[in-house]
Amino acid sequence: MNKGILKFLACILLLTSCQDLIEPAQENNRQLDPNAYLPSDSRFPFGILLNGYNRIPSNSWSFNDVATDDAVTNDQNNGYLKMATGQWTANNNPANQWTNCYAGIQYMNIMLGEVDKVKWVNDPVASKLFAMRIKGEAFGIRALLMYHLLQAHAGVGKGGNMLGVPILTKTQTTSDNFNLPRASFDDCIKQIYTDLDSADVRLPLDYQNLVSGQESQIPTKYGTVTIEQYNRAFGVTFSGLLSGRIAKAIRAKVALLAASPAFNPNNANKWVDAANYSAQVLNLNGGINAITSNVASGLTWYSNTAEIAALKDGANPPEILWRNNWGENRDLEQANFPPTLFGNGRINPTQNLVDAFPTVNGYPISDPSSGFNPNDPYSNRDPRLKMFILVNGATAGVNNTAINTAADGTTNDGLNKVATSTRTGYYMRKLLRQDVNLNPTSSTNQRHYKPHIRYTEIALSYAEAANEAWGPTGTGTNAYSAYDILRAIRRRAGIGLANNDAYLESIKNNKEQMRQLIRNERRLELCFEGFRFWDLRRWDANLTEAAKGVSIRSGAYTVLPSVESRVFQSYMKYGPIPYSEVLKYSALEQNQGWN
Repeated sequence: MNKGILKFLACILLLTSCQDLIEPAQENNRQLDPNAYLPSDSRFPFGILLNGYNRIPSNSWSFNDVATDDAVTNDQNNGYLKMATGQWTANNNPANQWTNCYAGIQYMNIMLGEVDKVKWVNDPVASKLFAMRIKGEAFGIRALLMYHLLQAHAGVGKGGNMLGVPILTKTQTTSDNFNLPRASFDDCIKQIYTDLDSADVRLPLDYQNLVSGQESQIPTKYGTVTIEQYNRAFGVTFSGLLSGRIAKAIRAKVALLAASPAFNPNNANKWVDAANYSAQVLNLNGGINAITSNVASGLTWYSNTAEIAALKDGANPPEILWRNNWGENRDLEQANFPPTLFGNGRINPTQNLVDAFPTVNGYPISDPSSGFNPNDPYSNRDPRLKMFILVNGATAGVNNTAINTAADGTTNDGLNKVATSTRTGYYMRKLLRQDVNLNPTSSTNQRHYKPHIRYTEIALSYAEAANEAWGPTGTGTNAYSAYDILRAIRRRAGIGLANNDAYLESIKNNKEQMRQLIRNERRLELCFEGFRFWDLRRWDANLTEAAKGVSIRSGAYTVLPSVESRVFQSYMKYGPIPYSEVLKYSALEQNQGWN
């Protein structure tokens, strides 16, 4: 971009609750004039980079689960509820990422065009290191935003070809042609991989401070630099920003999407790539041993008080690969605690999801070997059920209050009692801190954060891809199989400890049954974290299974077969290109089925 061509209004959007990352000062109405960049004023161009971070979709909870068979909501204005019940159109799309992600990509393209013009610090060597790091971050963020664009908008065009989105690798100016066609899906994936390569060669694996005598640990790609210069650009201060480890994890996420049935009809090599990229990330964290050695962290990362209290300088608990900034609040609890705990009971897990949890011996509840008792349905179950879902009679809140969700109960926690009561007979428990008090006379906040990527996600991605590439017990060139991953995750959850997980053993040589178990474990482990909506689509799975509930009267359990219907057409496994964009640009082809 030439000086003076584009006058850019840059409003620096601060990252939420930025206690443990850099906080640039607010700057408004600044032109991109490299002559104005001073060492004392490099916060302004850095603010352009932070705009990219601020636009990462996983910064906040979407709870798109309520558009799936996993949950409903009592919030009648929820966009995903409207989507699931027949109001999803190309000009009414709660899952739209077009404007957000392309704005972020524009910011990253500006940053890449300007970064070498900035005098980041007075020391010229350190300034070059800063530029190298910031380029790496910009390439990585651009790749991540492109991934979210593909997830939300890639699909089969009206001509029958698998299409991605337009690829933009330079800043668009007022004189550019904005009427661009969509690139192929595969070309978009290649561009993402290219950007991640560009990020990886510039970024350290992790941000850390080195001390005198550790000069040999400075990667050779940074040349001859001092410990002080290295720490200044790549020290622990920058933990939480995109690193080489994070770039590798993004690659694993992208590869899984590219290999999935909805986007990959017959290329087995894509499953191999997805498995190997996930394995690279897992191996940096101790491989399969990391799953079994961090039991509590892996299951209850959102409520481990000591871990969360210790968060600082972008440091992560063992389960978390990348996260956003922590904040002191009670927002999740206010939205999702039951009414008697002064909450709004927004996210209601379905009976479908409850039924997906096996019994403690590992068998699905539909299997006669499970020992499931429909008259006592929450006993002898997978321990994760009561960790993640508040069932009738379980306790919650600072006083361990018993919650009665029965239809004939006497409190507002019961089924459909008031507008904020459960619609399914269940409340969400996962993600919530039970030490939050919402009582107006004694309310308290607690520290929360949101992961961008968890190691369990990557482990499940490996299991899925490895099973497709080599079968349940095949390993390729890696040290563990899909079966090994599933066994470790289920043992961590407390499944099959008394019978050597006999169900898993019975299917370990059946690729199709293992596929279903992997998908189910992913459903359980990642519930309410915004995966189910996208997983069903990339699997080309059934989108129309009605959301079920339970009505409990006089101690008897009656399944409600259709608390809420799911109204999706088959073409809706792919999201639409925004209607306004198709109207403006004739070269922009819409996905099949969408107007």
